[in-house]
Amino acid sequence: MKSDIQDIYGFMFESELIDEIVEMGKLHHVKEGEVIIDYGQNLKGMPLLLDGAIKILRKDNDGDELALYFLEIGDSCTMTMNCCMGQQTSKIKAVAETDAKFVTVPAIQMKEWMKKYQSWMAFVFESYNNRFNEMLEAIDNLAFSNMNDRLYKYLKDQVLIRKATKLQLSHQDIAYDLNTSRVVISRLLKSLENDGFIELGRNNITVIEY
Repeated sequence: MKSDIQDIYGFMFESELIDEIVEMGKLHHVKEGEVIIDYGQNLKGMPLLLDGAIKILRKDNDGDELALYFLEIGDSCTMTMNCCMGQQTSKIKAVAETDAKFVTVPAIQMKEWMKKYQSWMAFVFESYNNRFNEMLEAIDNLAFSNMNDRLYKYLKDQVLIRKATKLQLSHQDIAYDLNTSRVVISRLLKSLENDGFIELGRNNITVIEY
């Protein structure tokens, strides 16, 4: 575990902080589709992503879910961080978008590290800034972008996350993430194919232009 943390976070964290993360942290391996954090869950630790990708979702009053953003290697979830620091239950759901590996650090250590390590404080603030910008982008997409643009951006994000242009995604899975119907997604995917941006296969989508 230490070598992974050193490779990913060594350029920003002091060696003493990395040693404490290794000592206090707990390593987890999860499979694609596995729920890592659920709504209302009491959180006692914050994840630092070492491999794979994690999808963060939010639920509205009607119970419908929307994908807010994705965590990739080197990221941490600031909404989880906020719940840990404020001793609140989770307001989000985190699902493994791919097979993933991460280490959780206890909430009590996070508070101590804010005082003890400048690098940890900088990491926390940078994480907040990055996630804030991503959520602003998500709000802009909802408010100002049509569904066709949102869908194409979603597919391009999936290419970056999965590091492959051929995506094993069902139309229903995409509809869940974008909070719309499968019929709408199928129609828009066909339109993107006709425009030459993607190719549709059986249970897969190949992104040509990204």
